[in-house]
Amino acid sequence: MEMEKDARPSWDNPMQFVLACVSYAVGLGNVWRFPYLCQMHGGGGFMIPYLLMLILEGIPLFYMELAIGQKMRLGSIGAWSAINPYLGGVGIASVVTSLYLCLYYNVINAWSFWYLFHSFQSVLPWAECPVNSNQTGYIEECEVATPTQYFFYRETLNISPSIDDNGGIHMGQALCLVLAWMIVYLFIVRGVKSTGKVVYFTATFPYVVLIIYLIRGVTLHGAMNGVKYMFTPKLEQLADPRTWINAATQIFFSLGLGFGSLIAFASYNHHNNNFERQAIVVSLINSGTSIFASIVTFSIYGFKATFNYESCLERMRLLLLNTFDMAEDTITLDNVDYWITELNRTHPDQFANLAPKLDTCDLVAELDTAVEGTGLAFIVYSEAIKNMPASQLWSVLYFSMLLLLGMGSMLGNVTAIITPLCDFKVLARNFSNETLNGLVCVFCLLLGLGFTTRSGNYWFTMFNEYGATFSLLFIVLIEIITVSYVYGLKRFEKDIEDMLGHRPNWYWKIMWAVVSPVLLISLFIFYIVDYIRGGTPTYQAWDAVLGKSVVMEYPWYGQAFIALLLVSSVCCVPITALYAFCKKKQKEAKSVPHHEHTVSTVSGV
Repeated sequence: MEMEKDARPSWDNPMQFVLACVSYAVGLGNVWRFPYLCQMHGGGGFMIPYLLMLILEGIPLFYMELAIGQKMRLGSIGAWSAINPYLGGVGIASVVTSLYLCLYYNVINAWSFWYLFHSFQSVLPWAECPVNSNQTGYIEECEVATPTQYFFYRETLNISPSIDDNGGIHMGQALCLVLAWMIVYLFIVRGVKSTGKVVYFTATFPYVVLIIYLIRGVTLHGAMNGVKYMFTPKLEQLADPRTWINAATQIFFSLGLGFGSLIAFASYNHHNNNFERQAIVVSLINSGTSIFASIVTFSIYGFKATFNYESCLERMRLLLLNTFDMAEDTITLDNVDYWITELNRTHPDQFANLAPKLDTCDLVAELDTAVEGTGLAFIVYSEAIKNMPASQLWSVLYFSMLLLLGMGSMLGNVTAIITPLCDFKVLARNFSNETLNGLVCVFCLLLGLGFTTRSGNYWFTMFNEYGATFSLLFIVLIEIITVSYVYGLKRFEKDIEDMLGHRPNWYWKIMWAVVSPVLLISLFIFYIVDYIRGGTPTYQAWDAVLGKSVVMEYPWYGQAFIALLLVSSVCCVPITALYAFCKKKQKEAKSVPHHEHTVSTVSGV
């Protein structure tokens, strides 16, 4: 494999590289995954394992990938082939995983566009149910669900009742996806030169929106209920191993390790760039953003939970007033519970008839309802936004922020595919950068159109849950073992000294040699055991009659596709190693008649 290493373009300055890494690492997971994990694992108590895993796993592995990229000045395939000819498959596995991510990740950006365009209306379309065709009432599906759920599942996705029911392409979504890929192409059209300019905006604007949202969020009625809930630690959760495992995986995926994006970005650095300081700064910014975004999210949670709680109390108040013919000011929101108990005691027969209509109003239960992913971003947030004054403004701001977070991450995802491809001389000679970038974007767009069909969301979920997790754990485990025990820590230290002027201290060496490999092996084993014990994989299907999601098992072809997703990228490593071995044997066989001896060397740096 001939790699193109000469006349490599570079970032204009170190700040561009830092902003590119921040824009890539700080993504949708910071806004919708981390708050969910906080809610699931004891609020403020989750910070303890999270920050510990950042120190033991996140920063050392981030540092390692930046060092490899900067030293080799090649994309993932070229870098790992240079370290050891048998390890080119690690780079290929990274490219395949990044390809899977690109296919479905830009669909989220298409949804953000869809919601953004629908925000410019006098009444937000998810604020109330649409009227039925007879003009006699609201659409039944919307009435049994909620307007926000109806808008997401019916208007946005037009979702089918199961993965078996395909349906046609949603034209509105398809056009939004085309737009999303057009913008990604414009961002990367001239490679690092155009990306370096774009990241000034994609890395900073989301923080402006988050700060505005924080100011607005904490002033909302009930916001402090959510913030208190977040910072009240439930320390008993620390005894649950799943808390620690989720903290480790969140750090791992949030920093974007194993995709090849960090190696690609670092390959455009100057030889003596101080990547050590940058690795620490970007990792801390990423985790700080997660915590900051959680405060914003929990203030919105608090507002929504308080709104739902008080709406429930108001319904109960009116029910009691009308049933027992009481004066308007007799029952208030503060004494509803007292009157329920009192009326049950004094009018047991009348109250018994009323009991089926009574709801239990509980603020803590509202706050305990944990939602992640698209459910948080497009349903829970939308529900909170519709109840805010000037809701259109907050909707435009929020979905613009989601769009930029998603686009910033897409820059890294696409760079992880394009940089290794550009390193091949045969491609670099025959295609200009602009053409190659365009071909990659068009290829991903055409495959991504499958996600805009009626059953597309079920395939989206499949890619999201199985497309990267297993392969990334495997890739980074191979990376750390290779650097520590195949390439050798001593040699790696010399490379770092050559770039920085000093060797890494004891902390980095202990993490690379012992702690990070042990943690990764543990996570890898846990993932396999958890997958086996989980039984038949299931998904959440939307039931239009019930107006809620129901659990269904994947059909045989869905299970076969999940297996393909799990092994397709991982098998690149042994297949490429076998190819390199056969090639070497072939060379040796050819050299025997000439009595030439071949010496196997590990390619240096």
